Amino acid sequence: MKNYNIALIPGDGIGPEVVAEGVKVLKMIEEMDSRLSFSFNEFNWGCENYIETGKMMPDDGIEQLKGYDAIYLGAVGYPGVPDHISLRELLIKIRRSFDQYVNLRPVTLLNNSLTPLKGKSEKDIDFLVIRENSEGEYSGAGEWLFKGKPEEVVLQTGVFTRKGTERIIRYAFAEARKMKKTLTSVSKANALNYSMVFWDEVFEEVGKEYPDVTTYSYLVDAASLYFVTQPERFEIVVTSNLFGDILTDIGAGITGGMGLATGANINPERTFPSMFEPVHGSAPDIAGKGIANPIAAIWSISQMMDFLGYPDWCTRILTTIKTIVTEKDVLTPDMGGNSSTQQVGDRVIELLKNPSTGFQQIGDE
Repeated sequence: MKNYNIALIPGDGIGPEVVAEGVKVLKMIEEMDSRLSFSFNEFNWGCENYIETGKMMPDDGIEQLKGYDAIYLGAVGYPGVPDHISLRELLIKIRRSFDQYVNLRPVTLLNNSLTPLKGKSEKDIDFLVIRENSEGEYSGAGEWLFKGKPEEVVLQTGVFTRKGTERIIRYAFAEARKMKKTLTSVSKANALNYSMVFWDEVFEEVGKEYPDVTTYSYLVDAASLYFVTQPERFEIVVTSNLFGDILTDIGAGITGGMGLATGANINPERTFPSMFEPVHGSAPDIAGKGIANPIAAIWSISQMMDFLGYPDWCTRILTTIKTIVTEKDVLTPDMGGNSSTQQVGDRVIELLKNPSTGFQQIGDE
């Protein structure tokens, strides 16, 4: 039996509520599958910690997380703490310190009723966005000169290295080949005459090594339009940090909202832990009310299981989520239901354990 050490960072707002439901799923998997077990350690880092100590995480926080097999993050952000502080001093710090340079965001419609797009169905909206996650527009490079004076100047510099650009594009090509999917690059070379011209050139260069992969390339404004009008164009998308951030929120919008949005921050070489998170934010306005949607957090557990080497559980969890949104009997208010966070989590467990679903106990055969 393999034991996996999971670092829990519930974070702010609704984070602890949805993480609790994800942990419940992991504990259920442990009960049903003799191949694996989990150990958990919770880190109470986030905005509350910042208010008390002036730090989102301790100085040795990265060192504390190093030995874990995976990190499960709930949410970051709370009123009174500037967003650039809460984001950069926890989430982005972890991503960069652990070289989690691949961000995986599925854009998958689980039920036709969830999309606001007229005439679009599950077969039309089913693709994966692979976002560069370590540099680009979020590198933090720049300067603020003459602050508060008439000649004030702000410089925000995108950093695109050969290593960083090539490895994310190569990762995307490898996934497209493995999954037998088309690959679309999204950039903005007509306006960003250094970074995006470089991106396009690297995409074309790496593509020569993958002649079997059909490729497309769109400017980000056109891609945004097609996400909404013709999402069936896309199978796998690769793009930069900023464009990926924006496009995947559009992706969430066309598949049912941020309550269903999940993301994996991957270190493919596994030299550091990878991190899994719902990406709906901390939603402080509903924190503590027990009505937060846990589906994205549970979906991120599906991604975690896939990364750890259990694609069967990845599929089972996703199938269960699809059943829940199709049944419509147990949903939180954001999806038109009146169930609680815990009730949705309990329904996930019930379906996963129900022999009629075909999800028998495994690991003993």
